[in-house]
Amino acid sequence: MQFTSGYGAEPGAWCLPGANLRSYTDMDQFVRYAQAAERGKIQLLFFADTPVLDVDLEHQVPHFAIDPLLVMTSISRETERIGLVSTASTTFNEPYNLARQFKALDVISHGRAGWNAVTTSDPAAAANFGRAVPPRAEKYERAHEVVQIVQALWGSWEKDAWVLDVDGKRFADMDKIQPVNLQGRHVASRGPLPIPPSEQGQPVIFQAGGGSYGLELAGRYADGVYANPYTLEEGQAQRRALRDAAERAGRDPDEVKMFAGFMPAIAGSRRAALDRRRFLDESVDLRQRVRYLGAMLGLPLGYEQIDEPLSADQMADAVPSPHDPRSARALQVAREGWTLRDVLAHGVIDYHPVVAGTATDVADHMQQWFEAGACDGFSLAIDGYHDGVDAFVDQVVPLLQERGLFHLDYEGPTLRDHLHAREQYGLDPRVTETATQ
Repeated sequence: MQFTSGYGAEPGAWCLPGANLRSYTDMDQFVRYAQAAERGKIQLLFFADTPVLDVDLEHQVPHFAIDPLLVMTSISRETERIGLVSTASTTFNEPYNLARQFKALDVISHGRAGWNAVTTSDPAAAANFGRAVPPRAEKYERAHEVVQIVQALWGSWEKDAWVLDVDGKRFADMDKIQPVNLQGRHVASRGPLPIPPSEQGQPVIFQAGGGSYGLELAGRYADGVYANPYTLEEGQAQRRALRDAAERAGRDPDEVKMFAGFMPAIAGSRRAALDRRRFLDESVDLRQRVRYLGAMLGLPLGYEQIDEPLSADQMADAVPSPHDPRSARALQVAREGWTLRDVLAHGVIDYHPVVAGTATDVADHMQQWFEAGACDGFSLAIDGYHDGVDAFVDQVVPLLQERGLFHLDYEGPTLRDHLHAREQYGLDPRVTETATQ
């Protein structure tokens, strides 16, 4: 389940009736959402992050949490099982800091931490570090070095190094806490990291990059991958490509789980769910969205038509754009006779597939994608957290459990248990490209 700034995945979530207007800074609110997700046996919470203010706060809420690691630390003390995963860039962070922060969270949470290791492409984010965005190949070369050094640092305190021998006055065995002394082209670290292993050993690696570079990074290191396929066929293709990348890296493809982004809007009927999304759409520029919808359908649409369906002539002339994979779905919805406002409310130009309807509609979509091999799980982008998390947990999860598609309880206490991820401590010995000493 994705978490953002505290309100929901939709920009207008903060305006929903009943929403806590101070959710952005209210850690008690985050804890309540996390506890609700844990009640539903959700495997993990995922905090995306880009270190930049990328919205106009005059009219929009921030995209990201005030600091994901600190928010997750707050959550960890009030939950017991749910995993806690955050993005942190390999482009503008040093490996020692990353290793220390994520392993500390892993120890604090008793083995529930994960690191989404991604590169950064936003020039405004780069400017916050006084730097420019490096070329793509250089970014990913650095990313490989950072991940390997971080994992080496995680393993620099060996599993049995903490002796705690009061009689012998030995706190730890320093022969088993050794520097890593790794030096790459872009980053380096001496080590060691003075943090013992958690119940799962070390944090789980996630990845969310696309293209050949991102696939290679994910295939080599990740146990979980966040993907954004819009169609079932795209999901199948992306999952195959990911599994192939893992196999090329010498790993078992089943070790890498792909989570497809998905945006449910749950209500008692399809009409009620669309009305909820129409309310949320009031916070976005609908004039621009209507124009974009027109581009997707090859039609010159104007805002004055927003409360009308496509005319017969427009329907005959409409052609889905080959440049946008969402266009076929947009045309399909438009042909059902909905007004343009309702077509947009169906989420046809959202960045994830949207199902606006009943809990059964949402469960049906998830079952179809999962059974078709389009994903191994879902990254749920709940529209408004204050009531949407409970709606998913109380209405959709029981349906998935009844269908034998979702577990009745956690498989174990750690995030590795939840993902059925292989045991790992330190570098994966199958990794062939290591940082040069």
